Amino acid sequence: MGWIVQEYRDDDLAAVVHLIDTTSGVGPDSVFTVAECITALTARQPAVVARRDGEVVGAALATVAEGRAWVMRIALAPALRGRGLASALLLALERRLVELRVRRIAYVLPEEDLLQEGLQTAGYDRRPAVAYFEKVEPVDDRAADVLDRLGGRMPAGDLWGRLAGMDEEKTLIERRVVLPLADPARAERHGVEPPRAIALFGPPGTGKTTFARAIASRLGWPFVELLPSRLADSGNLAAALREAFARIAELDRVVVFIDEVEEIAPVRQFESTTPPGGTHSVTNELLKLIPAFREREERLLVCATNSVRSLDPAFLRPGRFDYVIPIGTPDQAARRAMWARYAHARRPDVDLEALVRASELFTPADIDHAARIAAQVSFERDLDTAEATTPGAGTEDFLHAVAQCRPTVTPAMVADFRADITTHARV
Repeated sequence: MGWIVQEYRDDDLAAVVHLIDTTSGVGPDSVFTVAECITALTARQPAVVARRDGEVVGAALATVAEGRAWVMRIALAPALRGRGLASALLLALERRLVELRVRRIAYVLPEEDLLQEGLQTAGYDRRPAVAYFEKVEPVDDRAADVLDRLGGRMPAGDLWGRLAGMDEEKTLIERRVVLPLADPARAERHGVEPPRAIALFGPPGTGKTTFARAIASRLGWPFVELLPSRLADSGNLAAALREAFARIAELDRVVVFIDEVEEIAPVRQFESTTPPGGTHSVTNELLKLIPAFREREERLLVCATNSVRSLDPAFLRPGRFDYVIPIGTPDQAARRAMWARYAHARRPDVDLEALVRASELFTPADIDHAARIAAQVSFERDLDTAEATTPGAGTEDFLHAVAQCRPTVTPAMVADFRADITTHARV
Protein backbone atom coordinates (compact mmCIF):
# COMPACT_ATOMS: atom_id res chain seq x y z
CA MET A 1 0.00 0.00 0.00
CA GLY A 2 2.56 2.61 1.08
CA TRP A 3 0.32 5.63 1.71
CA ILE A 4 -1.39 7.26 4.69
CA VAL A 5 -4.82 8.90 4.38
CA GLN A 6 -5.21 11.97 6.59
CA GLU A 7 -7.37 15.06 7.03
CA TYR A 8 -6.70 17.90 4.58
CA ARG A 9 -4.69 20.82 6.03
CA ASP A 10 -4.57 24.38 4.78
CA ASP A 11 -0.92 24.03 3.79
CA ASP A 12 -1.88 21.13 1.49
CA LEU A 13 -3.66 23.52 -0.90
CA ALA A 14 -0.81 24.01 -3.37
CA ALA A 15 0.01 20.28 -3.52
CA VAL A 16 -3.63 19.27 -4.00
CA VAL A 17 -4.24 21.87 -6.71
CA HIS A 18 -1.07 20.74 -8.48
CA LEU A 19 -2.22 17.12 -8.27
CA ILE A 20 -5.68 17.99 -9.65
CA ASP A 21 -4.17 20.09 -12.41
CA THR A 22 -1.55 17.54 -13.50
CA THR A 23 -3.95 14.58 -13.46
CA SER A 24 -6.77 16.25 -15.40
CA GLY A 25 -7.58 13.99 -18.32
CA VAL A 26 -6.19 10.93 -16.54
CA GLY A 27 -9.13 8.83 -15.44
CA PRO A 28 -12.65 10.25 -15.00
CA ASP A 29 -13.20 13.97 -15.38
CA SER A 30 -15.25 15.92 -12.89
CA VAL A 31 -18.29 18.10 -13.40
CA PHE A 32 -16.61 20.53 -10.99
CA THR A 33 -13.90 22.83 -12.31
CA VAL A 34 -10.49 23.28 -10.74
CA ALA A 35 -11.57 26.77 -9.67
CA GLU A 36 -14.59 25.35 -7.87
CA CYS A 37 -12.36 22.81 -6.14
CA ILE A 38 -10.01 25.58 -4.99
CA THR A 39 -12.99 27.58 -3.66
CA ALA A 40 -14.20 24.54 -1.70
CA LEU A 41 -10.75 23.88 -0.24
CA THR A 42 -10.23 27.50 0.84
CA ALA A 43 -13.72 27.46 2.37
CA ARG A 44 -12.64 24.42 4.42
CA GLN A 45 -15.14 22.08 2.88
CA PRO A 46 -14.56 18.38 3.78
CA ALA A 47 -11.43 16.94 2.20
CA VAL A 48 -8.84 14.21 2.79
CA VAL A 49 -5.41 13.58 1.31
CA ALA A 50 -3.11 10.58 0.90
CA ARG A 51 0.59 10.98 1.59
CA ARG A 52 3.51 8.76 0.67
CA ASP A 53 6.97 9.69 1.88
CA GLY A 54 5.59 13.09 2.89
CA GLU A 55 4.26 13.87 -0.61
CA VAL A 56 0.57 14.30 -1.43
CA VAL A 57 -0.28 11.49 -3.88
CA GLY A 58 -4.07 11.53 -3.63
CA ALA A 59 -6.93 13.78 -2.62
CA ALA A 60 -10.70 13.61 -2.30
CA LEU A 61 -12.89 16.63 -1.63
CA ALA A 62 -16.55 17.40 -1.30
CA THR A 63 -18.87 20.33 -0.92
CA VAL A 64 -21.86 20.29 1.41
CA ALA A 65 -25.12 22.12 0.80
CA GLU A 66 -28.53 21.65 2.42
CA GLY A 67 -27.69 18.32 3.97
CA ARG A 68 -26.27 16.79 0.79
CA ALA A 69 -22.59 16.31 -0.02
CA TRP A 70 -21.27 16.32 -3.56
CA VAL A 71 -17.99 14.51 -4.11
CA MET A 72 -16.18 17.07 -6.27
CA ARG A 73 -12.99 15.32 -7.18
CA ILE A 74 -10.88 12.24 -6.49
CA ALA A 75 -7.35 12.88 -7.79
CA LEU A 76 -4.61 10.25 -7.78
CA ALA A 77 -0.99 10.13 -8.79
CA PRO A 78 -1.00 8.10 -12.05
CA ALA A 79 1.31 5.42 -10.61
CA LEU A 80 -1.23 4.64 -7.86
CA ARG A 81 -4.30 4.19 -10.03
CA GLY A 82 -5.92 0.77 -9.70
CA ARG A 83 -4.26 0.02 -6.35
CA GLY A 84 -7.17 0.76 -4.02
CA LEU A 85 -6.24 4.34 -3.18
CA ALA A 86 -9.43 5.81 -4.69
CA SER A 87 -11.55 3.55 -2.48
CA ALA A 88 -9.48 4.42 0.60
CA LEU A 89 -9.87 8.15 -0.07
CA LEU A 90 -13.61 7.86 -0.72
CA LEU A 91 -14.13 5.84 2.47
CA ALA A 92 -12.18 8.38 4.55
CA LEU A 93 -14.16 11.23 3.01
CA GLU A 94 -17.44 9.45 3.75
CA ARG A 95 -16.43 9.04 7.41
CA ARG A 96 -15.73 12.78 7.62
CA LEU A 97 -19.12 13.58 6.07
CA VAL A 98 -20.97 11.27 8.44
CA GLU A 99 -19.26 13.01 11.37
CA LEU A 100 -20.72 16.24 9.99
CA ARG A 101 -24.18 14.58 9.97
CA VAL A 102 -24.45 14.58 6.20
CA ARG A 103 -27.04 12.03 5.18
CA ARG A 104 -26.85 12.04 1.38
CA ILE A 105 -23.58 11.69 -0.49
CA ALA A 106 -23.63 12.09 -4.27
CA TYR A 107 -21.12 11.60 -7.07
CA VAL A 108 -21.89 12.85 -10.60
CA LEU A 109 -19.99 11.33 -13.51
CA PRO A 110 -19.90 13.39 -16.69
CA GLU A 111 -20.18 10.23 -18.83
CA GLU A 112 -20.10 6.46 -18.59
CA ASP A 113 -16.93 5.35 -16.84
CA LEU A 114 -15.48 2.30 -15.11
CA LEU A 115 -15.69 4.28 -11.86
CA GLN A 116 -19.39 3.49 -11.79
CA GLU A 117 -18.55 -0.12 -10.81
CA GLY A 118 -16.52 1.07 -7.84
CA LEU A 119 -19.30 3.42 -6.75
CA GLN A 120 -21.91 0.68 -6.90
CA THR A 121 -19.63 -1.62 -4.90
CA ALA A 122 -19.26 1.16 -2.29
CA GLY A 123 -23.03 1.35 -1.80
CA TYR A 124 -24.03 4.14 -4.21
CA ASP A 125 -27.23 3.81 -6.23
CA ARG A 126 -27.42 4.97 -9.83
CA ARG A 127 -30.35 7.28 -10.62
CA PRO A 128 -32.11 7.08 -14.01
CA ALA A 129 -31.37 9.32 -17.00
CA VAL A 130 -27.88 10.43 -15.94
CA ALA A 131 -24.78 8.76 -14.56
CA TYR A 132 -25.62 10.10 -11.12
CA PHE A 133 -24.60 8.06 -8.10
CA GLU A 134 -25.94 8.73 -4.63
CA LYS A 135 -25.39 7.09 -1.25
CA VAL A 136 -27.85 7.53 1.62
CA GLU A 137 -26.40 7.24 5.11
CA PRO A 138 -28.99 6.02 7.65
CA VAL A 139 -28.45 8.90 10.07
CA ASP A 140 -30.59 12.01 10.52
CA ASP A 141 -30.10 14.95 12.89
CA ARG A 142 -32.31 13.47 15.60
CA ALA A 143 -30.60 10.10 15.43
CA ALA A 144 -27.21 11.80 15.41
CA ASP A 145 -28.07 13.64 18.63
CA VAL A 146 -29.16 10.41 20.29
CA LEU A 147 -26.00 8.66 19.09
CA ASP A 148 -23.89 11.48 20.49
CA ARG A 149 -25.48 11.12 23.92
CA LEU A 150 -24.99 7.35 23.85
CA GLY A 151 -21.44 7.55 22.55
CA GLY A 152 -22.53 5.62 19.45
CA ARG A 153 -21.45 6.06 15.85
CA MET A 154 -21.86 4.84 12.31
CA PRO A 155 -19.23 2.16 11.67
CA ALA A 156 -17.08 2.21 8.55
CA GLY A 157 -18.84 0.59 5.64
CA ASP A 158 -16.19 -2.03 4.87
CA LEU A 159 -15.74 -3.78 8.23
CA TRP A 160 -17.50 -6.97 7.15
CA GLY A 161 -15.34 -7.35 4.08
CA ARG A 162 -12.19 -6.74 6.09
CA LEU A 163 -12.85 -9.69 8.42
CA ALA A 164 -10.02 -12.02 7.46
CA GLY A 165 -10.30 -15.72 8.21
CA MET A 166 -12.92 -17.05 10.65
CA ASP A 167 -14.96 -18.02 7.57
CA GLU A 168 -17.04 -20.61 9.42
CA GLU A 169 -18.18 -18.12 12.06
CA LYS A 170 -18.62 -15.38 9.46
CA THR A 171 -20.82 -17.57 7.24
CA LEU A 172 -22.92 -18.68 10.20
CA ILE A 173 -23.51 -15.12 11.42
CA GLU A 174 -24.25 -13.85 7.92
CA ARG A 175 -26.86 -16.53 7.23
CA ARG A 176 -28.48 -16.67 10.68
CA VAL A 177 -28.27 -13.00 11.65
CA VAL A 178 -27.32 -10.52 8.93
CA LEU A 179 -29.30 -11.71 5.92
CA PRO A 180 -32.70 -12.14 7.68
CA LEU A 181 -32.30 -8.59 9.06
CA ALA A 182 -31.11 -7.17 5.74
CA ASP A 183 -33.88 -8.87 3.71
CA PRO A 184 -36.89 -9.24 6.05
CA ALA A 185 -39.35 -9.68 3.16
CA ARG A 186 -37.52 -12.78 1.90
CA ALA A 187 -37.24 -14.06 5.48
CA GLU A 188 -40.99 -13.61 6.00
CA ARG A 189 -41.79 -15.59 2.85
CA HIS A 190 -40.01 -18.56 4.42
CA GLY A 191 -41.43 -18.07 7.91
CA VAL A 192 -38.08 -16.89 9.29
CA GLU A 193 -38.31 -14.31 12.06
CA PRO A 194 -35.23 -12.06 12.00
CA PRO A 195 -33.24 -12.28 15.23
CA ARG A 196 -33.45 -9.48 17.77
CA ALA A 197 -30.76 -10.62 20.23
CA ILE A 198 -27.72 -12.87 20.01
CA ALA A 199 -24.92 -13.79 22.39
CA LEU A 200 -21.31 -14.42 21.38
CA PHE A 201 -19.04 -16.40 23.69
CA GLY A 202 -15.47 -17.58 23.57
CA PRO A 203 -11.98 -16.96 24.93
CA PRO A 204 -10.70 -13.37 25.15
CA GLY A 205 -9.30 -11.79 21.99
CA THR A 206 -11.11 -14.04 19.53
CA GLY A 207 -12.91 -11.17 17.78
CA LYS A 208 -16.34 -10.96 19.40
CA THR A 209 -16.28 -7.16 19.46
CA THR A 210 -15.02 -7.09 15.87
CA PHE A 211 -17.90 -9.30 14.76
CA ALA A 212 -20.41 -7.04 16.53
CA ARG A 213 -19.07 -3.92 14.79
CA ALA A 214 -18.91 -5.77 11.46
CA ILE A 215 -22.57 -6.79 11.75
CA ALA A 216 -23.53 -3.13 12.17
CA SER A 217 -21.30 -2.22 9.23
CA ARG A 218 -22.82 -4.94 7.04
CA LEU A 219 -26.36 -3.77 7.87
CA GLY A 220 -25.51 -0.07 7.65
CA TRP A 221 -26.99 0.53 11.11
CA PRO A 222 -25.66 2.74 13.91
CA PHE A 223 -23.54 0.97 16.52
CA VAL A 224 -23.93 1.66 20.24
CA GLU A 225 -21.69 -0.02 22.82
CA LEU A 226 -22.88 -0.05 26.41
CA LEU A 227 -19.95 -0.47 28.79
CA PRO A 228 -20.98 -1.94 32.17
CA SER A 229 -18.10 -0.19 33.91
CA ARG A 230 -19.14 3.22 32.55
CA LEU A 231 -22.81 2.65 33.35
CA ALA A 232 -21.82 1.73 36.90
CA ASP A 233 -20.15 5.13 37.33
CA SER A 234 -23.60 6.64 37.87
CA GLY A 235 -23.88 4.73 41.14
CA ASN A 236 -27.04 2.91 40.09
CA LEU A 237 -26.34 0.43 37.30
CA ALA A 238 -29.96 -0.70 36.96
CA ALA A 239 -31.19 2.88 36.53
CA ALA A 240 -28.37 3.64 34.07
CA LEU A 241 -29.33 0.61 31.97
CA ARG A 242 -32.96 1.68 31.98
CA GLU A 243 -32.03 5.20 30.87
CA ALA A 244 -29.70 3.93 28.12
CA PHE A 245 -32.34 1.64 26.65
CA ALA A 246 -34.89 4.47 26.77
CA ARG A 247 -32.57 6.58 24.62
CA ILE A 248 -31.89 3.65 22.30
CA ALA A 249 -35.66 3.35 21.75
CA GLU A 250 -35.53 6.74 19.99
CA LEU A 251 -33.43 5.27 17.17
CA ASP A 252 -35.16 3.77 14.14
CA ARG A 253 -32.47 1.11 13.73
CA VAL A 254 -29.47 0.15 15.80
CA VAL A 255 -27.04 -2.57 16.82
CA VAL A 256 -26.49 -2.47 20.60
CA PHE A 257 -23.39 -4.21 21.93
CA ILE A 258 -22.72 -5.17 25.55
CA ASP A 259 -19.30 -6.70 26.15
CA GLU A 260 -18.44 -8.64 29.30
CA VAL A 261 -22.16 -9.01 29.91
CA GLU A 262 -21.43 -11.36 32.81
CA GLU A 263 -20.82 -8.19 34.84
CA ILE A 264 -24.49 -7.33 34.40
CA ALA A 265 -26.14 -10.75 34.30
CA PRO A 266 -24.12 -13.16 36.46
CA VAL A 267 -25.61 -16.28 37.98
CA ARG A 268 -28.00 -15.03 40.64
CA GLN A 269 -27.78 -16.23 44.23
CA PHE A 270 -31.15 -16.61 45.93
CA GLU A 271 -29.95 -17.40 49.43
CA SER A 272 -31.44 -15.34 52.24
CA THR A 273 -28.02 -13.76 52.82
CA THR A 274 -28.15 -12.02 49.44
CA PRO A 275 -28.33 -8.29 50.09
CA PRO A 276 -31.11 -6.29 48.42
CA GLY A 277 -30.22 -4.63 45.12
CA GLY A 278 -26.74 -5.26 43.77
CA THR A 279 -26.19 -7.50 40.77
CA HIS A 280 -29.47 -9.35 41.44
CA SER A 281 -31.52 -6.24 40.74
CA VAL A 282 -29.36 -5.36 37.73
CA THR A 283 -29.94 -8.79 36.20
CA ASN A 284 -33.67 -8.47 36.79
CA GLU A 285 -33.65 -5.04 35.14
CA LEU A 286 -31.90 -6.34 32.03
CA LEU A 287 -34.27 -9.30 31.84
CA LYS A 288 -37.16 -6.81 31.76
CA LEU A 289 -35.55 -4.56 29.16
CA ILE A 290 -34.80 -7.23 26.57
CA PRO A 291 -38.46 -8.15 25.74
CA ALA A 292 -39.31 -4.48 25.11
CA PHE A 293 -36.22 -4.12 22.94
CA ARG A 294 -37.26 -7.17 20.90
CA GLU A 295 -40.66 -5.71 20.05
CA ARG A 296 -39.19 -3.25 17.53
CA GLU A 297 -37.89 -4.15 14.07
CA GLU A 298 -34.50 -3.12 12.70
CA ARG A 299 -32.64 -3.50 15.94
CA LEU A 300 -30.27 -6.11 17.26
CA LEU A 301 -28.79 -6.69 20.70
CA VAL A 302 -25.39 -8.40 20.70
CA CYS A 303 -23.97 -9.52 24.04
CA ALA A 304 -20.50 -10.98 24.42
CA THR A 305 -18.82 -12.89 27.21
CA ASN A 306 -15.56 -14.69 27.84
CA SER A 307 -17.31 -16.96 30.36
CA VAL A 308 -20.70 -18.12 29.22
CA ARG A 309 -20.98 -20.45 32.21
CA SER A 310 -20.95 -17.38 34.47
CA LEU A 311 -24.20 -16.04 32.99
CA ASP A 312 -27.54 -16.50 34.67
CA PRO A 313 -29.37 -19.41 32.92
CA ALA A 314 -32.56 -17.35 32.62
CA PHE A 315 -30.66 -14.68 30.73
CA LEU A 316 -29.77 -16.86 27.73
CA ARG A 317 -32.98 -18.79 27.35
CA PRO A 318 -34.83 -18.89 23.97
CA GLY A 319 -37.22 -15.98 23.69
CA ARG A 320 -34.59 -13.59 24.96
CA PHE A 321 -31.66 -14.65 22.79
CA ASP A 322 -32.22 -16.20 19.39
CA TYR A 323 -28.72 -17.58 19.02
CA VAL A 324 -25.79 -18.29 21.35
CA ILE A 325 -22.82 -18.43 19.01
CA PRO A 326 -19.31 -19.67 19.88
CA ILE A 327 -16.34 -17.63 18.60
CA GLY A 328 -13.16 -19.64 19.06
CA THR A 329 -9.51 -19.27 18.15
CA PRO A 330 -8.73 -19.30 14.41
CA ASP A 331 -8.10 -22.68 12.83
CA GLN A 332 -5.27 -23.22 10.33
CA ALA A 333 -7.25 -21.86 7.38
CA ALA A 334 -8.26 -18.77 9.32
CA ARG A 335 -4.71 -18.13 10.54
CA ARG A 336 -3.42 -18.54 6.99
CA ALA A 337 -5.91 -15.91 5.76
CA MET A 338 -4.94 -13.53 8.56
CA TRP A 339 -1.22 -13.91 7.96
CA ALA A 340 -1.78 -13.45 4.22
CA ARG A 341 -3.45 -10.14 4.95
CA TYR A 342 -0.54 -8.92 7.08
CA ALA A 343 2.40 -10.52 5.31
CA HIS A 344 1.81 -12.07 1.91
CA ALA A 345 0.19 -9.01 0.31
CA ARG A 346 3.42 -7.06 0.86
CA ARG A 347 6.04 -9.82 0.66
CA PRO A 348 4.96 -12.80 -1.50
CA ASP A 349 8.09 -14.63 -0.37
CA VAL A 350 6.86 -14.89 3.24
CA ASP A 351 6.39 -18.53 4.31
CA LEU A 352 2.76 -18.51 5.40
CA GLU A 353 2.77 -22.17 6.42
CA ALA A 354 5.62 -21.54 8.88
CA LEU A 355 3.64 -18.69 10.43
CA VAL A 356 0.51 -20.82 10.65
CA ARG A 357 2.37 -23.59 12.47
CA ALA A 358 4.09 -21.17 14.83
CA SER A 359 0.90 -19.35 15.82
CA GLU A 360 -1.29 -22.20 17.09
CA LEU A 361 -3.76 -20.93 19.72
CA PHE A 362 -3.11 -17.35 18.63
CA THR A 363 -6.23 -15.19 18.58
CA PRO A 364 -6.83 -12.54 15.89
CA ALA A 365 -5.64 -9.97 18.42
CA ASP A 366 -2.44 -11.97 19.04
CA ILE A 367 -1.74 -12.22 15.30
CA ASP A 368 -2.34 -8.50 14.87
CA HIS A 369 0.07 -7.75 17.71
CA ALA A 370 2.77 -10.01 16.29
CA ALA A 371 2.35 -8.46 12.83
CA ARG A 372 2.78 -4.99 14.33
CA ILE A 373 6.00 -6.05 16.03
CA ALA A 374 7.38 -7.49 12.80
CA ALA A 375 6.40 -4.38 10.82
CA GLN A 376 8.11 -2.13 13.36
CA VAL A 377 11.29 -4.21 13.12
CA SER A 378 11.24 -3.86 9.34
CA PHE A 379 10.64 -0.11 9.61
CA GLU A 380 13.53 0.42 12.03
CA ARG A 381 15.84 -1.70 9.89
CA ASP A 382 15.05 0.57 6.96
CA LEU A 383 15.87 3.61 9.09
CA ASP A 384 19.20 2.20 10.18
CA THR A 385 20.33 0.88 6.79
CA ALA A 386 21.88 3.23 4.25
CA GLU A 387 21.29 0.84 1.37
CA ALA A 388 17.88 0.15 -0.11
CA THR A 389 16.11 -2.81 1.49
CA THR A 390 13.10 -4.87 0.51
CA PRO A 391 10.11 -3.12 2.14
CA GLY A 392 8.11 -5.10 4.63
CA ALA A 393 8.83 -7.77 7.21
CA GLY A 394 10.16 -11.14 6.11
CA THR A 395 9.49 -14.65 7.40
CA GLU A 396 12.16 -14.47 10.10
CA ASP A 397 10.81 -11.11 11.31
CA PHE A 398 7.35 -12.58 11.74
CA LEU A 399 8.60 -15.78 13.39
CA HIS A 400 10.71 -13.75 15.81
CA ALA A 401 7.68 -11.58 16.63
CA VAL A 402 5.52 -14.68 17.20
CA ALA A 403 8.13 -16.06 19.58
CA GLN A 404 8.01 -12.82 21.57
CA CYS A 405 4.24 -13.00 22.02
CA ARG A 406 2.48 -14.97 24.70
CA PRO A 407 -0.80 -16.45 23.41
CA THR A 408 -3.89 -15.07 25.13
CA VAL A 409 -5.58 -18.47 25.09
CA THR A 410 -4.26 -21.48 26.99
CA PRO A 411 -5.01 -25.16 26.31
CA ALA A 412 -7.16 -25.18 29.47
CA MET A 413 -9.25 -22.33 28.07
CA VAL A 414 -9.72 -24.24 24.82
CA ALA A 415 -10.92 -27.30 26.74
CA ASP A 416 -13.42 -25.20 28.70
CA PHE A 417 -14.60 -23.54 25.49
CA ARG A 418 -15.25 -26.88 23.81
CA ALA A 419 -17.23 -28.00 26.83
CA ASP A 420 -19.22 -24.75 26.75
CA ILE A 421 -20.10 -25.33 23.08
CA THR A 422 -21.71 -28.63 24.06
CA THR A 423 -23.72 -27.17 26.95
CA HIS A 424 -24.50 -23.59 25.85
CA ALA A 425 -24.21 -23.06 22.06
CA ARG A 426 -27.47 -22.58 20.20
CA VAL A 427 -27.14 -21.92 16.47
